[in-house]
Amino acid sequence: MSAQAAVLITGASTGIGAVYADRFAARGHDLVLVARDQARMEELAARLRERDGVSVDILRADLASRADLAQVESRLVEDTRIGVLVNNAGASSPGTFVEQGPEAVGGIVDLNVTALARLAAAVGPRFAREGRGAIVNIGSVVGLAPEFGMSVYGATKAFVLYLSQALHLELGPKGVYVQAVLPGATRTEIWARAGKDVNALPAVMEAGDLVDAALVGYDRRETVTIPPLPDAQQWADFDAARFAMFANFGQSQPAQRYREAREAV
Repeated sequence: MSAQAAVLITGASTGIGAVYADRFAARGHDLVLVARDQARMEELAARLRERDGVSVDILRADLASRADLAQVESRLVEDTRIGVLVNNAGASSPGTFVEQGPEAVGGIVDLNVTALARLAAAVGPRFAREGRGAIVNIGSVVGLAPEFGMSVYGATKAFVLYLSQALHLELGPKGVYVQAVLPGATRTEIWARAGKDVNALPAVMEAGDLVDAALVGYDRRETVTIPPLPDAQQWADFDAARFAMFANFGQSQPAQRYREAREAV
């Protein structure tokens, strides 16, 4: 058993989650892998135990199932070895908003929003009491750009960014690190499940490169890490523009531009 905090990773059987497992195991962390694919997790766990000598537990769960989700929540609450949560599990769906229908839309929200928020809510209070811990939430650049045309998926990832920033403000002073990672297009199975050919995209990052960059941000304690963004100042400017509006939100009257239009009628 490692002396370092154990890491619980959702969506850990493949793609970004499996790479996070590989990298944290190489750093000497014990792992708790959570996903639906038991066989893939068993194969990954065996390799990491052999290579790095770490303990790897497997928790098969479908996080869209409330019963399965409750099991993972309980593990986060009760297993005080776990000091890092990587909220990676997520999904998209084929088609546009009007083509997806309520069932598909609800499924995306259940996994990308509800499960992620509930797991953070399960472990956050313990981390705050202990004065340590880290929550890594995998978002997407799509959450910043409706122009990508992924209405529900993008909206869920906008939620991930907002929640992460808010938790940073609330939990950061209590010693808990919260990071939002915003990948661009990354070579994972999510594309095939959404009915899209990843090889038809103009630029695709490999999952290993994405996670390695995200871990640089993790080590630097960045609140928002955007691996594909070449110029960090662009994000700083974007955030500064948002903050500049903040002081103007608290007004007792509508802005003059609206009052003038109303008075002209």
